[in-house]
Amino acid sequence: MPLERFFRSNGWQLPVALIVFAALLVACASRPRGVLQPVAAAPSASQVDMLVATMRDRSENPGEMFSGERAPAAAFAEITVSIPPANRRKVGEVAWPRRLPPNPATDFAAIKAEQLDKTAAEKWLSSSVRKSQNRSVLVFIHGFNNHFEDAVFRFAQIMHDSRAHTVPLLATWPSRGHLLDYGYDRESTNYTRNAVENMFQYLARDPEVKEVSILAHSMGNWLALESLRQMAIRNGGLPAKFKNVMLAAPDVDVDVFRSQIADMGKQRPRFTLFVSRDDRALAVSRRVWGNVPRLGAIDPEQSPYKEELAANDITVIDLTKLKEGDRLHHTKFAESPEIVQLIGAPLSTGQTLTDSRTGLGDTIVSMTAGAAHTVGTAAGLVVAAPVAVIDQNTRENYGRHAGALVGPSGQAKQSSSNPDCSNMNQSRVGYCSR
Repeated sequence: MPLERFFRSNGWQLPVALIVFAALLVACASRPRGVLQPVAAAPSASQVDMLVATMRDRSENPGEMFSGERAPAAAFAEITVSIPPANRRKVGEVAWPRRLPPNPATDFAAIKAEQLDKTAAEKWLSSSVRKSQNRSVLVFIHGFNNHFEDAVFRFAQIMHDSRAHTVPLLATWPSRGHLLDYGYDRESTNYTRNAVENMFQYLARDPEVKEVSILAHSMGNWLALESLRQMAIRNGGLPAKFKNVMLAAPDVDVDVFRSQIADMGKQRPRFTLFVSRDDRALAVSRRVWGNVPRLGAIDPEQSPYKEELAANDITVIDLTKLKEGDRLHHTKFAESPEIVQLIGAPLSTGQTLTDSRTGLGDTIVSMTAGAAHTVGTAAGLVVAAPVAVIDQNTRENYGRHAGALVGPSGQAKQSSSNPDCSNMNQSRVGYCSR
């Protein structure tokens, strides 16, 4: 489909659409970057202490700690996040500072941010697990378009609001945090697979750790599944202490998922799949990925999914009826108070997360992730625009790209790399961190 026809079929005039989207983004103030420079604690604030394992390269900015570039080896850090009291924020909300330094009485803030070597990281983990209630670990793997601080603050919010009694371990991979760097981000998950598998292998060997759960979001589902698959092939199965794997709105090809599950064998954790058929971002993702259904947007009551999920003992929680979060229906996972606490409950009790235990039927958790590759094309911007307009974290990057594609006269610049939407074998709608 020619580019102009693509716009008009969606009710847009090409130059007008790009100008409007660019204007909307420029008009929105962006939040400050480099918010991880430690500040003094506030007596009224809560604290979440987490271990970080990453394949990101170190940043020269101390308030950023790690960049979106790839490192040759894994690095580690201990970060303590201060969370303002309940009367200053809503459950599910990350209270980003509007200026630096953050005020821990009203903002999320780092009160400790120290890089560790591998030995110190292992000591931190063993000590924390021994002190924990059930000697369990929760590994969180974030999605596409996340700066380091995005992943840190979101995981801190999840841990705090879920009230989970478990040791938090953030596995963060090299994402540049730019809406139009999907291709780089996708390859970064492949680059990180061995490191995440090595981390899983260490948790399996550590006698202090009695239980491991994994929560993955969007593109992070690909990384989690591939790392577990590698581990299962290498070990002839997955360890019994790996209890729960929660796949939140995975932007994963359903056919690929079938092969990943098969390769893990019969000895594997309890998988819980969160789907939402009204996930608008995944709907676009399906279209731009060759119309192959995305795992996070299937109808679990339809064949062949119903039979396959039952045969593989995969619990499915359908959130289609839950109308919370933003207009794309992709932030229910972390922003609904009931849902985020629901996720924490099994992590604290040692139970697996099942629909019958929750009592919420098809209204539990949704996150979305993203999709596409049309880097530097006007078509790619328009596919991404609904997410960027809603989400403040992408605006500063998206506005720059939109401006570059609109000439002085308001006419869109033609891309020589992909001028026709019919040639897009990958495109982007993407998860945008909140």
